[in-house]
Amino acid sequence: MHLDLSNNSSSGKIQEFKFNNTLVLVSVKQNQLQGPIPKSLLDQQDLQVLILSQNNFSGQIASTVCNLKTLFLLDLGSNHLNGTIPQCLGEMSGLQNRFEGYLPSITGDLVGLRTLNLSHNGLEGIIPASLQHLSVLESLDLSSNKIGAEIPQQLVSLTSLAVLNLSHNHLVGCIPKEKQFDMFENSSYQGNDGLRGLPLSKDCGGNYGVPQATTPAELDEEEEGDLISWQAVLLGYGCGLVIGLSIIYIML
Repeated sequence: MHLDLSNNSSSGKIQEFKFNNTLVLVSVKQNQLQGPIPKSLLDQQDLQVLILSQNNFSGQIASTVCNLKTLFLLDLGSNHLNGTIPQCLGEMSGLQNRFEGYLPSITGDLVGLRTLNLSHNGLEGIIPASLQHLSVLESLDLSSNKIGAEIPQQLVSLTSLAVLNLSHNHLVGCIPKEKQFDMFENSSYQGNDGLRGLPLSKDCGGNYGVPQATTPAELDEEEEGDLISWQAVLLGYGCGLVIGLSIIYIML
């Protein structure tokens, strides 16, 4: 069953309901809905598409969202969500929500992830070296945040990466110079005064590699009390789960 109430000026709260797991698609985007996301929505075991963007939903995402094994598109953009990100959504993108929490290390659970967009947030901390496990990642956009430290050398293993945007952050050190990193242009790195190496004008000398990425523990030692705060929205494209949190996730 498909339920599409998009862009019809609906307002108020969505009450809890029961559809006996018959919902496959739910879209209520571009309304004035508010209150928490109904838990009954997250109990729909056959749900494949959930679009709640451009509303006024608040509160936390219930951890039961992790049980939606058939979900491939989740869009929660432009709401007022808050709280800790469920562990299973830790890799998803953040765009215009107000999520706070730690970004867990990414393992092989999302090997089908092709697009990760966390741009235009207030994200802090480091680029996780564990992104190297997303072996089919094609597009990575972390631009316009407050991310620091170096670009992890491990990212050169992402041989499918065709789009990279790390501009307007606080990155430092040498840009990796291997494989697909030789193809990225100046616009991928602009606005990071501490970055050096091609294609930027600042010379990196003979060392184009970067040391192992600073771990969160090391970062805490350098900056007391500095937490990795990731805001999150989900933005869906095609057949992928987007953590805008914006990510496309191809179900295996």
